[in-house]
Formats: sequence, C-alpha cells, structure tokens
Amino acid sequence: MSDHRFLRALRRQPVDRTPVWIMRQAGRYLPEYRATRARAGSFVALCKTPELACEVTLQPLARFPLDAAILFSDILTIPDAMGLGLSVEEKVGPRFARTVRTRAEIAKLGVPDPEADLRYVMDAVRLIRRELHDKVPLIGFAGSPWTLACYMIEGEGSSSFAKAKALALDDAATMHRLLGVVARSVAAYLAAQAAAGAQALMVFDTWGGLLAPDMFRDFSLRYLAQIAQSLQGDKAAKNIPLILFSKGANAHLEALADTGCAALGLDWTISLGAARTRVGDRVALQGNLDPAVLHASSDAIRSEAKRVLADFGPHPGHVFNLGHGITPDVDPERLGLLVDAVHALSARSI
Repeated sequence: MSDHRFLRALRRQPVDRTPVWIMRQAGRYLPEYRATRARAGSFVALCKTPELACEVTLQPLARFPLDAAILFSDILTIPDAMGLGLSVEEKVGPRFARTVRTRAEIAKLGVPDPEADLRYVMDAVRLIRRELHDKVPLIGFAGSPWTLACYMIEGEGSSSFAKAKALALDDAATMHRLLGVVARSVAAYLAAQAAAGAQALMVFDTWGGLLAPDMFRDFSLRYLAQIAQSLQGDKAAKNIPLILFSKGANAHLEALADTGCAALGLDWTISLGAARTRVGDRVALQGNLDPAVLHASSDAIRSEAKRVLADFGPHPGHVFNLGHGITPDVDPERLGLLVDAVHALSARSI
C-alpha cells in the first residue's frame, strides 16, 4: 500500500498517473448517499453509525476509479464530544446547542478521549480499512483549531465569524486557551485515526482565510504547526502524511509549508505553478480545480483538467482535487468524466 500512487505523490515520488480524489466525494450529489442518509434519519446519526459511515465512504469508489477514500465524518465531531450538542439541519447547516464565549466556559473544556468519546469514528476507520481490502488508501481528517473555535463561539455557520474575531481581539489569552485545548484535541484525534488505520491525514482550515495576516499567524498557523509537530512525535502518526488545507490563505503558503506537513491543499484562486514556485519541493500540492467546472460541458471539463495538470507541470508531488468540496447539484457523470480525464491526460512512464 505504501506504493499506491496517492501516497507516492504525497511523498513527491514519481507516479504512473496523477492520483485524484475529491473533497466531499461521499455526499449529496450521489443518489445512493441520499438513500443511506434517509435510512439513517439524520446527518449526525449517519456519522455516528460506523456501518453506515463505512457504506457511504465506499459508495463513490464503487462508481469511480478514485485513488483514495476519505472517512465519512464531520469536522465538528470534536466540539460535539466536548458537550456542545451538534445538530445539522438540511439547508441550514450545523448548529450547537451550547456555545463557549467566556473564560469560565472555555476553562471547563477538556480533551476528548478518541477511543471513548469518539469511539464511533475510530470504529468507522477500522471498518472502512477492512472493507477497502487495500484497494486504495484511507484519509482521516479533522477541522483546524481556528475553524472549530469559530463554530464553538458562534454556535452556527457565519459569513464573517465576527464573534470569534472579537474574542480574539478583545481577550487574546482566552482565545489562545480555547485554541490550545482544541489543538491538543485535534492532534489526539488524528493520531487515534492513524492508529486505527488511516493512511493519510488532512486538516481543514476552512475559515483561516477570513483572518488578516497577523491574526492568521497568531490564531491559525501557530496551531496548525503545533498539530503537525505533535503528530511527528506520535508513534502511530509520525510516518503518516499530513495535508493542510487553509482555504483562502494563499498569502501564507511558505509558512504553511514550513509547518512540517507533507502537502498543502490549494483552492482555485491561485495558480498551481505559482504555488509550486513559492514552496519548491518542500511539500506536495493538492488541488485545485474550481468545483463549478463540473457544471460545464464535457469538453470544458477535459480542457480544465488538462490546464490544471499542465499548470503543475511534469514534476512529482501533485494530487489532483477540487479547490473545495463538490457541490450537491453536480451530475455524478460529470465527476466520472473528470476522474477519467485526469488519469488519461497524466499517464506517463516511470
């Protein structure tokens, strides 16, 4: 399995084809996913039932020749395990029954035990690994400390997360206390996923791009680096490649590459060639097709896939992906066309 093209690409080794997987590849655009979610009764129940989480993780692999599976779960499992009470409403998004906004509330938070408080996730990882039969590697993941803190403070999604920013500006010490406990929780959670069988790990810093440069360094980058360093010191995780995806934070690529991660995920607002020029061969790059391309014609999809591949060039260290998650309104046949195009256009001798 260590020679699978996805893992080789993360190690910046030559591959026979550019590996491709898709963020949110197990999701609402697939009718079989919608049927399984209906059986589960709710999104949270789907996440918390290992057999169903396994089922939906494997669904896109039955349709498409993808080069990796990603655990079906949610970034907000950690705050839920801290007692905040997660619910997810259709067309509304995630909500917490309780928020943390004061020193006293934050002081009560502890690091969840992954094998106790989040056992359903570890059981799902173990089950998926067995069911994959080493066909492709399995990616485990978590949300970044800043992104999780945004939801924990706000209690729901937001276009600005102004409450989280205000706490960081008004009481930096309290925000750092919150980010510290969340960072320790994320590191422990990812290490446990590695011990359970995940072969690559990813951190989604979905809202890092909302921060001004100084705030990004203080409240996001600092904790991403802590997580990377913690995993490097963990017996189970030290040899597991870590991908950092900080959406909208293209100004910080060099600093992100210096965290010790194996790869950086990129959104579609930066050229892969420009990004590679900036980070050199320190890390692999993952991305970065605009998800909206999947609504275009077949010819346009192939053309854009070719452009992304050419943008990175004939170098080792590229994992093809979208620049963000696939949207629910995409025709699955469009994704199949993209995956086939990436493999065909990138075929090479090694």
